Amino acid sequence: MIPVLAQSAQPFFRWSYLIDEWDQIQAALLQHLQLTVLSVAAGLVLSAMLAATALRYRWTTTPITSFTGILYTLPSVALFALLAPVFGTQAVATAVIPLTMFTLLILVTNIIAGFQSVPGPVKDAANGMGLTPTARVLTVELPLASPLILAGIRIATVSTIGLVTVAGIIGQGGLGRLIFDGLNRRFDTPTIIGAVFSILLALLMDALLLAASRAATPWTRRARA
Repeated sequence: MIPVLAQSAQPFFRWSYLIDEWDQIQAALLQHLQLTVLSVAAGLVLSAMLAATALRYRWTTTPITSFTGILYTLPSVALFALLAPVFGTQAVATAVIPLTMFTLLILVTNIIAGFQSVPGPVKDAANGMGLTPTARVLTVELPLASPLILAGIRIATVSTIGLVTVAGIIGQGGLGRLIFDGLNRRFDTPTIIGAVFSILLALLMDALLLAASRAATPWTRRARA
């Protein structure tokens, strides 16, 4: 009989990979954060413009929210695949454009809701003080609307962190590249590292934004107390 050599089982997690590939992991983490920040920042600018239009011309509210809702339902994988031949797989725009589109519904809805939550008597009082419309928005309405706006930014940021991993299919995606690399090679370690670091990044960003929101709106804590 020919003896059968037992294959040594591959360890579930190799700590040596974490040490040897730390530079690669750190680069993936920084790219993940960069794509998130760029997408949310671009989404915030576009959402502010769309929300301002909706608040100024009320009849545009439904078309704008419906349009952003349609964008939100589009498959992210399909969008990455469509843009890759246009900009190239290594272009930041290939990942940022779809990610930005997915933030619009959350941000537009929360910005509109925030400004609509400002009581009418407060606006009347600001007008009675002789404030210009711009001054009223910046000094009165925006601070009162900021809790809902900041909540929208928190949700959009955490959602985007999760979606960035999908961009790994086009060679970007930050920590998503590690996840796809591990899945393609049937090597669990990079997949685990990518998944765990993505979760930790989402929790950290959520905690930081929550702390920033509470610091920027101290009156909401007094109201709850």
